Amino acid sequence: MCDTDKCVESRDATLSVIVPAYNEEAYIGQILEKLLAEPTPKEIVVVDDGSKDRTAEIVQTFADRGVRLIRHERNRGKGAAIHTGLRRARGRFVIIQDADLEYDPRDFPAVLAPLLEGRAEVVYGSRNMTRNPRVSQLFYWGGRAVTFVANLLYGSHLTDEATCYKAMKRELMQSLHLQSRGFGFCPEVTGKLLRRGTRIVEVPIRYSPRSLREGKKIKARDGIVAVLILLWYRFFERP
Repeated sequence: MCDTDKCVESRDATLSVIVPAYNEEAYIGQILEKLLAEPTPKEIVVVDDGSKDRTAEIVQTFADRGVRLIRHERNRGKGAAIHTGLRRARGRFVIIQDADLEYDPRDFPAVLAPLLEGRAEVVYGSRNMTRNPRVSQLFYWGGRAVTFVANLLYGSHLTDEATCYKAMKRELMQSLHLQSRGFGFCPEVTGKLLRRGTRIVEVPIRYSPRSLREGKKIKARDGIVAVLILLWYRFFERP
């Protein structure tokens, strides 16, 4: 297990994959296998956010394959887990991978291509640029509504503001000085990038949504919080 800054770090990795995880014992092993099978040179940093199940125990079984585990003593929120992982990341680029099976690491090459070719500073993997299944009309249209607000406020042309797959240079994400501890991570990143005038390029990705019964944690109220965060970083907070 890796839970201190003295751990050996992957300084030659093209990509740092930060995996925030909370009570994901049903899926964490499967997503780690998928991440390890994807050939991009990378480091995988799992931040167990105070899970009460076997999530951390399962992650530890991947230690001899280079997966690093960092543990929070208590549940602090998705954003807080990402902050912890970002402090330990050493790859050239960074991306967030949810600890379930909704997003497919096979899309990493498509997401990374505009970055590696110098065509973009930031790439979002959009679930809405191709036909994908919708487990819930509420979640789908809620995400669309948040994206509409982001475009209205910042003059952008995004199709999927709330996507998990946000990729950029590690130093750029670290320079944002992110504050959100929960699901506000996504709108905070978007708001701060757009206030800076950073162009966000989107590429289509696969998406396999899961239901609340299957463990989906984001709620409808998180959409309202996302809109408030977008408003805050547009009108009140300096970039």
